[in-house]
Amino acid sequence: MMRFLTITLLLLTIKMMGQEEDVPLDSIQELEEVEVTATIKKKIETAMKMNVSVDEFLASSDDISFIKRGAYAWEPLLNNMGMERSTITIDGMHIFGACTDKMDPVTSYVESNNLASVNITSGQEGSSHGATIAGNVDLKSKSTPFSMQSNWTGSYQTGFELNNKQFYNQGDIAYSSRNFVAEGSISYRSAENYSDGNDQEVDHSQYKKFNTSIGLAYKTSDLSSLRVDAIFDVAKDVGYPALPMDLWLSRAIITSATYKQFFQEGMVKAWDTKVYYNAIEHYMDDTTRPENLVHMDMPGWSTTYGLLTKLHLSKNRFNSEIQLNAYDNLSIAEMRMYPQDRSERTMFAYSWPWVTTQYAGFSMNNSLEVSEEGELNFGGSLGVNYNHSKYVDFNWIFYPGAPQEKTRWLPSLYTGYKQQVNQFDFSIGIGYGHRAPSVSEGYGYYIYNSFDRYDYIGNPDLKNEVSYELNASAGYSNEKFSLGVNVNYFYIQDYIIGRILSLGSPMNYQSVGVKGYTSLDYATLFNFSLNSSYAITHDLHWNGTLAYARGLDDDKGNLPFIRPLSYQTSLHYQSGAFGFQTTLNGDLEQEHYSPEYGEDLTPAYTILNLSADYTFKLNNYKTVLQVGAENVLNQYYSTYADWGNIPRMGRNFFASLQINF
Repeated sequence: MMRFLTITLLLLTIKMMGQEEDVPLDSIQELEEVEVTATIKKKIETAMKMNVSVDEFLASSDDISFIKRGAYAWEPLLNNMGMERSTITIDGMHIFGACTDKMDPVTSYVESNNLASVNITSGQEGSSHGATIAGNVDLKSKSTPFSMQSNWTGSYQTGFELNNKQFYNQGDIAYSSRNFVAEGSISYRSAENYSDGNDQEVDHSQYKKFNTSIGLAYKTSDLSSLRVDAIFDVAKDVGYPALPMDLWLSRAIITSATYKQFFQEGMVKAWDTKVYYNAIEHYMDDTTRPENLVHMDMPGWSTTYGLLTKLHLSKNRFNSEIQLNAYDNLSIAEMRMYPQDRSERTMFAYSWPWVTTQYAGFSMNNSLEVSEEGELNFGGSLGVNYNHSKYVDFNWIFYPGAPQEKTRWLPSLYTGYKQQVNQFDFSIGIGYGHRAPSVSEGYGYYIYNSFDRYDYIGNPDLKNEVSYELNASAGYSNEKFSLGVNVNYFYIQDYIIGRILSLGSPMNYQSVGVKGYTSLDYATLFNFSLNSSYAITHDLHWNGTLAYARGLDDDKGNLPFIRPLSYQTSLHYQSGAFGFQTTLNGDLEQEHYSPEYGEDLTPAYTILNLSADYTFKLNNYKTVLQVGAENVLNQYYSTYADWGNIPRMGRNFFASLQINF
């Protein structure tokens, strides 16, 4: 099988205003005179806090929750499913972490000032980015549009958080002209150990992170452009209080080149192609844990080449996107054990034995306006997934004769209908799709899980997971009030999960046994969310959210890491240059926990947060000052998704200053 390279897309967000004529919806008309205004994209921030990490921003979504093993690099759960069952991409690019403990999700390699927006697509509607069960999270990079006149823009933000003594500085700058764009960003964060609600310091919760990016775009003709992008990210001295080891160093280089072509005539409106390359290296070790009887290093490497090419078609009321998505990934992870004398090495093994994954998928996403109020969406994909393990001997210890290579076909289909009736809107949809086992599920060797304290073994002969999905929504809105309900239900056949193996003994001295990945007959997962907002006055607005999930295996036992009933209510007041925000959020008691997977009952909790901001001019530059406090009541708490019941941060005061030019 051959390796692939890639190309990416230039987003031209320009708004044209000029003479208006009745023209066909799918036409491009040449105007005598136009006025071009750049569209300013919303920053990655929340109403509560300007300085948010990408994790904190995603956590504000109803669809995403996180498993936390510390203060850094949280593991995202989409529709209450882990990273194996979702795809997380940057501008459609596939990036795979290099840590067997899932301590380096894609979200940990970007910063808030890299990104313009985040697109979350639930279930099989996200299959154009690769085979998935839960859906797709696509992180959209900033992309400054071309401008009629030369123009400089930028911003700088700095701040401090008291609890963990976190300092951060972020800056970005962009130059745009008629034919050329150059932009870049830089960010640095440094935090010490945080304290919990009992004012006790949580050891090994510190981190340092540096991130920078650059993008260059050139307009090759009136209707085409070429763009190259690169992101470099490095994290050092990252502590994980829930794990027996910490991160010494993590590095990532993420690069891409994109060509985009628009067309004036015909059904094809645009074609864009991207080639990309990224490399990740991740070094876990326990040199900061002298209490460990046996020391261990766990380095990992992940290298990916990819290609993404798509056509945008439009004719009357029909729109379509046809896409080819291909990548080649090599994942390597090692275990190295040492006695107290680290000059001697007592054991070496590959926990990822040089596993190559090659994928190619063809997808179509279509929409048809059946009326002015109704829209039909339908599509699907067909992918082929190939795995090859260089050192299959490790898998033969538990699965003699397991194949060294395996090819899987991964089909996907979905359809949905949306209807608007006056101030009401409704939708319903169904989906069907397959996913292949992850590298750990298929080829992992003695991957220690500190949550349930078992070593996990992969199985190359696992079946594809098969998902049957039903989703629906209903909403009402007027000028002052809105109410919306979203539900989805997944029936997942051959659900992959770990079960205790009768053979084999644990390799890690902290382990209590060995589990092998196996397939249940099925599992079910139900997600529900309710959102409401109300404009109490012109200046005072209220928002509220309820979310609930329930996951069961084929014996009606509880699946792990399923969120209990959670809630958030907030008030936002804005008067001129002054703004004030308060939120109250929490979970009810997690009574549907799974002792088999190391879970226990977690108590209910409620957290109060406050912030205020003031906008003013500083040498004619728009400047925003924000101060606030999280966990105002200094509650001691731990959630269902806190690995090993590590406590969350106690009261935390913060201040931020942002200057825009």
